[in-house]
Amino acid sequence: MKSARAPREVRRRWLRAAVLGAGAALAAALLLWGSLAGEDGVTEVLAHRGEVLPGRFIEVPCSEDYNSHRRFEGCSPIKCGRGVSDAVITREEARRVRSIAEKGLSLGGSDGGASILDLHSGALSVGKHFVNLYRYFGDNVENVFSEEDFRVYRDVRQKVQLAIARAFGISASSLYLTKPTFFSRINSTAARTAHDEYWHAHVDKVTYGSFDYTSLLYLSDYLEDFGGGRFVFMEEGANRTVEPRAGRVSFFTSGSENLHRVERVRWGTRYAVTIAFTCNPDHSIADPAFT
Repeated sequence: MKSARAPREVRRRWLRAAVLGAGAALAAALLLWGSLAGEDGVTEVLAHRGEVLPGRFIEVPCSEDYNSHRRFEGCSPIKCGRGVSDAVITREEARRVRSIAEKGLSLGGSDGGASILDLHSGALSVGKHFVNLYRYFGDNVENVFSEEDFRVYRDVRQKVQLAIARAFGISASSLYLTKPTFFSRINSTAARTAHDEYWHAHVDKVTYGSFDYTSLLYLSDYLEDFGGGRFVFMEEGANRTVEPRAGRVSFFTSGSENLHRVERVRWGTRYAVTIAFTCNPDHSIADPAFT
């Protein structure tokens, strides 16, 4: 009887341990999931990387941010929202634009995780500082970029401008390119200066008063080229994310109705270009020119 009872007791102990182990594993998994959800706060994916979106638009009530700035009839936002499209810029065009970014950023780069290249002002991250690309490298810049590079950049900017105008029901001619409009290259390197801390929530209209409409053209793919780095629209109780995809354009009105942030990049390298538009011609900037 003792010998028969012993194996049963062993099995009971093993089963109890297995159940307790499974419960502990499940609890740990739930805790991990909860911590990740708490960090990212994402409750809805507005645009998945694997989707090819002809266009998706969500209208939201306009904030009062625009009231403290001069308004321009037929342009200043009265219809506010956010949109995503994979039909504005082709992946081949995105590849060519990324090539421009890679060539320019090869001349410098931040010591931290976020590097900037602004072809309009010439601003380029170098170490912990910025230099003027055109003054610092002089005539050598002509050996880095080509006339074709600047034409591609201009054509892409115009396509994005038209897409924004259509989405918000305004005339494209009433929109003006404004500063800063720039390339960004982000990796997982630790921040060295405040300029590297790209992940903080912000409002573009508050940060840059000239902004009325903001757009981002993604030049690399989420989970293929990098991890983390999703774009997050922040709302009370419901954050919505855009997963970058090369050629994807995300655009939105620049006020507090579109508070947003970018997740920290965990691995790989994330390329994008921010293209900003204003309704005020006094804040306009010209396309970069190859000279």
